[in-house]
Amino acid sequence: MKLVPRDYYLDDLFNHFFEGDENKMKCDIYEKDHAYHIEMDIPGFKKDEIKIECNKGNLTITAEKNETDEEKKDKKYIRRERVYGKYQRSFYLGDIDEENIEASFEHGTLMVVIPKKEEQETKKYIEVK
Repeated sequence: MKLVPRDYYLDDLFNHFFEGDENKMKCDIYEKDHAYHIEMDIPGFKKDEIKIECNKGNLTITAEKNETDEEKKDKKYIRRERVYGKYQRSFYLGDIDEENIEASFEHGTLMVVIPKKEEQETKKYIEVK
């Protein structure tokens, strides 16, 4: 019987070497019904561990999970792949209606709807003298 897997000590040495935080929060962004829609996969997080901020057209989505002392208590890990920490993605969306942004989180997928502001005509004609 073999308790320790083959290549146990070096098998995951380079697994996360090139992986950035943005790889943990995969998303699709599309435009529909005069709004931007973001669908982001954030598995393993609870709704209260996700924060969305909007400032001057910049939307920032942060997911943070901290390990509690109770989770560490009386455990002797053989292998540990689930990580705790803070992950963040930011997007510049331009002139948006920040007051009417809606978000929902279900089954590990965050869905955010960001309405665009009505475009106002800024064209000005100048009389030639």
